[in-house]
Amino acid sequence: MSAIIVGRKEEQTILAKSLQSPEAELVAVTGRRRVGKTYLVTSVYQAGFAFELTGVQNGLLASQLQNFTDQLTEFAKPKLPIKPPETWSEAFRLLREYLQNEGFKDKKVLFFDELPWLSGQKSGFLEAFGYFWNSWASRQKLVIVICGSAASWMIQKVVNDRGGLHNRITKRVHLEPFTLNETEAYFQSKNIIFDKYQIVKLYMAMGGIPHYLKEIDPALSAVQNIDAICFSKQGLLSDEFNRLYPSLFANADNHITVVRTLSQKKQGMTRSQISEIGKLGNGGGLSKVLEELTQSGFISDYFPFGKKKKEKLYRLTDEYSLFYLQFIERHRFQGGNIWQHLSQTPAYKTWSGYAFESICLKHVERIKQALGISGIYTLAASFHKKGTDTDEGVQIDMVFDRNDHTINLFEIKFYNKPFTISKDYAEQLRQTTWNFQAETKTVKQVNWVFITTFGLVPNVHALGLIAKTLTLDDLF
Repeated sequence: MSAIIVGRKEEQTILAKSLQSPEAELVAVTGRRRVGKTYLVTSVYQAGFAFELTGVQNGLLASQLQNFTDQLTEFAKPKLPIKPPETWSEAFRLLREYLQNEGFKDKKVLFFDELPWLSGQKSGFLEAFGYFWNSWASRQKLVIVICGSAASWMIQKVVNDRGGLHNRITKRVHLEPFTLNETEAYFQSKNIIFDKYQIVKLYMAMGGIPHYLKEIDPALSAVQNIDAICFSKQGLLSDEFNRLYPSLFANADNHITVVRTLSQKKQGMTRSQISEIGKLGNGGGLSKVLEELTQSGFISDYFPFGKKKKEKLYRLTDEYSLFYLQFIERHRFQGGNIWQHLSQTPAYKTWSGYAFESICLKHVERIKQALGISGIYTLAASFHKKGTDTDEGVQIDMVFDRNDHTINLFEIKFYNKPFTISKDYAEQLRQTTWNFQAETKTVKQVNWVFITTFGLVPNVHALGLIAKTLTLDDLF
């Protein structure tokens, strides 16, 4: 019986074609921790494995080689015990001998999981692996899959390698967290029935990470699930934050500092602001940390509307990390129903607005489809103008700068019922439009799009002001 894979259509196709191609394939699979990389690879290839090995975090060379020996024994089933190799060069020689002796007729798969952990400092793994590929494996009926959660390490050390693996990767698969639509499909595959509002509540706290969503109890509401998974002593996510970054980065203190710093400001920060507020140096070390966090999917970088390269902003976009820093860290283990209480506070209102806005930014393509502009070249940005003593500041959640002489300004609201635009609120939106036009000097048509959970209450104040209203259905 084949495994059920939710979504991942393009990624499945890449892996399947690699097995069907007449040439050897070296496939690099990246994606953040817990996103489902191993499940995808093992589900697609299933019985096609000729060998598989998973690295151990902080494992000594001798223990990694012993694990290699155990796995080789499992697959080769030799008549006599295999003596553990002392180096990776010797290990790959044994692997080559086993594969040659088996003489497989069909194309087979070798899977090296958590490659950054296998390739510890001065282990010699990458050099030996590169030689194994270049000298022999690249001419065999093999698919070799290398996988790692430390996406930045995989990109720098393997994909962009200047040594033996330079330009050797034949296929790349980067696994993103589930979208809202895929999250709903995942729940349905598990016979878990939630409405879209409940799903968004869960998504804002956990993101689209399959390993986290696997903890959901269908008998509980979204609020009850968050209580159990995030705030109880037995909850998987009560202290996942403290394991997450050290498992990906060798020296994770600065990465955690950047994440904590970015959690303080909704609209994001420039590099210099991160350096100053986080008390980090402004040298190349910070650039490397920002690049690694971006490549690993925890933060996003973007340019505000009309700004230059040096004014690029970084924003914390990992839902779980933000939720942990805002709520879990200070309130876990405080007894039952803690989230029920916290979700009635002003802090919840602020966080939910930010978290819902981040979800919308991740679903830009769905929003474009809903607006009927999928075929129109569009730049998505934010807009922020700092206020002065004489001039009111302007903050716009999202801006679409379209190639059809149109700019959409977005107002994004997470609300538990249809939102009502009052007379004062409508006036505020008109004032924002004028300020935006004056500041940007745009000659394009400017109109408002409203994204809210349950839509708008039709009234005279929305009429003629809001060009389009989108709801949760459009994000799914």
